[in-house]
Amino acid sequence: MRARSFAGAENGIVSGWPQILLRLEGLSVLIASSVSYAWYGGSWWLFAALFFLPDLSMAGYLAGRRTGAASYNLVHWYVLPLACITWAVLAQSTSFLNVGLIWAAHIGFDRGLGYGLKYPEGFGVSHLGLMGKAKRSAKRAHRL
Repeated sequence: MRARSFAGAENGIVSGWPQILLRLEGLSVLIASSVSYAWYGGSWWLFAALFFLPDLSMAGYLAGRRTGAASYNLVHWYVLPLACITWAVLAQSTSFLNVGLIWAAHIGFDRGLGYGLKYPEGFGVSHLGLMGKAKRSAKRAHRL
């Protein structure tokens, strides 16, 4: 029986230089968001308190891999914090600006570490590569 492998761009997973560039892009968003947050005088206590809040979306995995991937991806999609920042600028709301910048910084942090958008095959299968069990499983399958 042939083992299933998720590695490679043909499976929707970025590798090589594009993967490195996407991770650097994430780090750039982390830095830009954090610098902007500091520039606008945001509270670092608030930053620390909210920074990992988006990871609560992983609770969706309690309902299954497909639901978990969907909830994680929704909360780790740059469009929502950008909408929050846009609303903040239009409404002149410091609170929304702070939340949007912290949220974008979190996503950039995750992307810089290699945590990409998830596929329903499992938490370790993302657009930025394989992690954890999925990576070990792919290595074993490649050796066969």
